[in-house]
Amino acid sequence: MKAELDALDANQTWQLTSLPPGKKTIGCRWIYKIKYKSYGTVGRYKACLVAKGYTQLEGLDFLDTFAPVAKLTTLRLILSLDAAHNWSLTQLDVNNAFLHGDLHKEVYMQPPLGLLFPNNNVCKLQQSLYGLKQAGRQWYEKLSTFLISQNYILSSADHSLFLKRHDIDTTIILVYVDDIVLTRNDHAEILNITNMLDQNFKIKNLGDLTYFLGLKVARNNSRIHLSQRKYTINLLHETGMQDCAPMPTPMTHSSHLSSIEGIPLNRDETSAYRKLIG
Repeated sequence: MKAELDALDANQTWQLTSLPPGKKTIGCRWIYKIKYKSYGTVGRYKACLVAKGYTQLEGLDFLDTFAPVAKLTTLRLILSLDAAHNWSLTQLDVNNAFLHGDLHKEVYMQPPLGLLFPNNNVCKLQQSLYGLKQAGRQWYEKLSTFLISQNYILSSADHSLFLKRHDIDTTIILVYVDDIVLTRNDHAEILNITNMLDQNFKIKNLGDLTYFLGLKVARNNSRIHLSQRKYTINLLHETGMQDCAPMPTPMTHSSHLSSIEGIPLNRDETSAYRKLIG
């Protein structure tokens, strides 16, 4: 929690102020997560301060919220190119990615639990924060603007894909929120853009690509092997089906769903259904 607060302070995420007349504050809460490595061991413990964005009002606290994410098809294409040309694959992780986004609307937040501010001051957010409706969009806007300033071209086929060509060399960057995959046959540009990203956003270089979008990536001298075993096991555990017997046809292919017949799902079931289908 202290590391998170230090990062928020260093990034000047908010400034203390009295609440203007007619304005309302949104709440916030602490979220605790255990980050696991690709082979299941504990990577690190993380505390994250999250704004209660569900209390924001459209048009008042935010406008657009959509932000693109990498397509699995694009990742598989990049892996195919890497395997064919024997390119290197590097994975980067951006520290506190959403904190770098610039806000274009005034948003006031209640003080985080555990902090006391004088004169009943509140936090006027200067930078984006996890949980805000526009957080993902603002981070993507900041990162894409930076990459374009470094002469990268945004792909029209996938807006999470950035390309930079020099003579016969091409550098490829694929972005999924705060995870970045880099590939090129020339290590000099990889080192250069990695250093530039670290100077602007503070990143962790995770080395060779091992786990991305549910795919475990293993490489030897002749091929790249992909596995979704960990992703599948996690999915079975989340749905309580880890002890079920496998079936060649798990669902009747001739089923016809109706919008007017049957028993409606409750709220928990609809949330689980939405999560399963993405």
